[in-house]
Amino acid sequence: MDSVSKPLSDSAQVVNSPKASQASTLAEPQTPKGLDVPEVFDVIVIGSGIGGLVTATQLAAKGAEVLVLERYVIPGGSAGYFEREGYRFDVGASMIFGFGDRGTTNLLTRALQAVNVSLETLPDPVQIHYHLPNGLELKVHRDYEKFLQELIAYFPHEAKGIRQFYDECWRVFNCLNVMDLLSLEEPRYLTRVFFQHPLACLGLVKYLPQNAGDIARRYIQDPQLLKFIDMECYCWSVVPADRTPMINAGMVFSDRHYGGINYPKGGVGQIAQKLVEGLEKAGSQIRYKARVTEILREGDRAVGVKLASGEEIRAKKVVSNATRWDTFEQLLPAEQMPLAEKKWQQRYEKSPSFLSLHLGVKADVLPPGTECHHILLEDWQQMETAIGTIFVSIPTLLDPDLAPAGHHIIHAFTPSWMESWQALPAQEYEAKKEQVAGQIIERLTAIFPGLEAGLDYMEVGTPRSHRRFLGRKDGTYGPIPLRKLRGLLGMPFNRTAIPDLYCVGDSTFPGQGLNAVAFSGFACAHRIAVDLGL
Repeated sequence: MDSVSKPLSDSAQVVNSPKASQASTLAEPQTPKGLDVPEVFDVIVIGSGIGGLVTATQLAAKGAEVLVLERYVIPGGSAGYFEREGYRFDVGASMIFGFGDRGTTNLLTRALQAVNVSLETLPDPVQIHYHLPNGLELKVHRDYEKFLQELIAYFPHEAKGIRQFYDECWRVFNCLNVMDLLSLEEPRYLTRVFFQHPLACLGLVKYLPQNAGDIARRYIQDPQLLKFIDMECYCWSVVPADRTPMINAGMVFSDRHYGGINYPKGGVGQIAQKLVEGLEKAGSQIRYKARVTEILREGDRAVGVKLASGEEIRAKKVVSNATRWDTFEQLLPAEQMPLAEKKWQQRYEKSPSFLSLHLGVKADVLPPGTECHHILLEDWQQMETAIGTIFVSIPTLLDPDLAPAGHHIIHAFTPSWMESWQALPAQEYEAKKEQVAGQIIERLTAIFPGLEAGLDYMEVGTPRSHRRFLGRKDGTYGPIPLRKLRGLLGMPFNRTAIPDLYCVGDSTFPGQGLNAVAFSGFACAHRIAVDLGL
């Protein structure tokens, strides 16, 4: 959930808004002037999502000359932001893992430290307040025992199974949290880690082919409790537990109690802004409004990129932070797709995109004691359907400065497929946005009874918005298994079948989420650094 891609609306009209949006107040960053531009960069990174920026900053910190090329006017991709009438909206969700101050899984903290920058964060005492069918209302507290007691109160007959399942998640996490998380494609690293932490490595090998649903069903029989475990997975993996890798579940279900959920002061967009600051301090560069249209090859090797302007830029290594569909079907000739990619596409499909409501509301809309993050679902059968599960983030409960005085931001988003929006003419498109937004607001009144009357501002984003602003095929959130697979064994690492071309981000191991794509960035940079001899 922490990397769901939800951009601002792709039309100038703001649906149903008491205040019409005129223009974004984003200050457009400028490409640094006066830097030497080498004839051949060490590395070009296509896209400035968090995975791409972690790759770039890690390599820059090791002395590589890196150029990041970003098609939009700010960095961050799904972790960006936009401003409207005194509100600073996060493009994506506000539930951020990876900012802990201990262990090795605090990858966002470590990524910032590598380039000598830091970011103030605000702790969230509750990860999610669930509002689920059959009156299942409970909170996932940062305090592990408090969470377990609240869940056991609903399912006292499953007390033992609940502890066994979540304790097993801790065993996965503890294996991860003792080792540096770098490239699993680098044999010397694997050898070193195995000799340093043999039991942890053997533990991870055991869990690598398993899914969370397999583990849950060993210990739990109650159908409604198993549905709750499905939702615990779905809210960040966009698939139920039987298709969610146990490695990922162990990380999420434990780190929320270990490092905790911590919100960046100033908004999620500050993560990318700080990484760019560190990148430039280390002597590397980022260029905005630089849309890559082609990955250049000589023979079978990647040697650079071509921009929409026609400019060609060369590099020893090329990293794509685009989705694998965009990389191998748009930036490279689809008819020449490597066999490994064809096989991958037979195992994974594009997840749905999202419909997003970015709301500004009067502060009295929120009842006393309201938590920052909510999930609303009235019928278990609708969990995976379009406009079924509603995710809610209210970041101003942690950082009030993101909204005008006396107001809050409510960001509500729900799965939606491109097919529902793709061919609509402009008038029908706007009418459908207004209709669906009204349905979502009506459902949200179950949590926030005065929501409609308290609306101050509203902007709606659709899958078409995701595609336009984030450059993601069909606005997808990322890859999801077409069928039940063996845990993470099907997820590719960073190297590709094309020499000197690497992928990073949610289309690579270990998958989706800000901390996961940061892991991918650390691994990608490590592999490239070895390949470059840094």
